Amino acid sequence: MSQIEPVEILLVEDNAHDAELTMRALKKGGLVNNLLWVKGGEEALDYLFRREAYATRDEVLPRLVFLDLKMPRVDGIEVLRAIKGDERTKHIPVVVMTSSQEEKDIANTYDLGVNSYVVKPLDFASIADVVLKAGYYWLAINRTPLGRS
Repeated sequence: MSQIEPVEILLVEDNAHDAELTMRALKKGGLVNNLLWVKGGEEALDYLFRREAYATRDEVLPRLVFLDLKMPRVDGIEVLRAIKGDERTKHIPVVVMTSSQEEKDIANTYDLGVNSYVVKPLDFASIADVVLKAGYYWLAINRTPLGRS
């Protein structure tokens, strides 16, 4: 197995259409130098914690995670809980991008330490705008301590 390159953005999205829109928006804005799309929570955890297919990847963690909530098997809440509950990953900014406007989902994610909660707009132009603003803020404007994501 070959080394898997480190990524700056980890996109966790089970819907191929939404993932494609997000990736197109990031590419259009010049923010996809190193992006990895994983199709579910289980694969995201495998990537983040270097398990299974990602066991040999570089130890560098992503600088940003875009995370869908509503996914089968391992949902976004479980992924967020694992990220924010582990010393190695708790400083990675996590932006939840979901169709859920339920107050309990918003409250749960903030209780777990999410950095931002965004309800997905319905049209491409709006999705592109939201993704670019979030990506630009967390990758270009926001500063974290050295050695942390």
